[in-house]
Amino acid sequence: MCSWCWGFSPVITRLKKEFGDKLNISLNLGGLRPGTTEAITPVLRDEILHHWHDVHHMTDQTFQFDGAMPEGFVYDTEPASRAVLCMGKLQPSDTLAYFSAIQSAFYTQGKDVTQQDVLTELTDLFSIDTEKFQALLNSEEMRTLTREHFKRSHQAGVRGFPTLIWQQEKEIETISTGYIAWDRISEILKSRLPK
Repeated sequence: MCSWCWGFSPVITRLKKEFGDKLNISLNLGGLRPGTTEAITPVLRDEILHHWHDVHHMTDQTFQFDGAMPEGFVYDTEPASRAVLCMGKLQPSDTLAYFSAIQSAFYTQGKDVTQQDVLTELTDLFSIDTEKFQALLNSEEMRTLTREHFKRSHQAGVRGFPTLIWQQEKEIETISTGYIAWDRISEILKSRLPK
């Protein structure tokens, strides 16, 4: 759950729409704060909200600032990441849309997307069998897959979010780290595609 990734959500949705027939676009989760067990402090909350304001001003994405991350909130990004991977396994075509739904629930509605019931409720938008989803969400298979995603991001040199990586065969190259506007992304991708 990265605020800049939420700001980037319309860009990545458009990228998939406009380049999806030319590129194999996949989502690899990086694990911003996986496994966090301590509640955020008021100082950390203020720092995070400062970033949210920056994202809002740069991207126009909506945020609910009042009441966000209430006292006692544990900012563990692993459950939401695991839920996205579950959607990818059950209904791959909706993975990106489900990811965006989780982001929207957290950033615009103040929902606690570290909680299984919230993550499951969001599957209602996609006609997923909730029992299958919950069983998969709680499986060791998905916990392992989630850790593998985080490890792969780290091995690819990802140190900031969002990051776009161009991969051909085994060669990988970072195209962008952090938020980048659609016009620039489009220009970069068009320059790499065969004419």
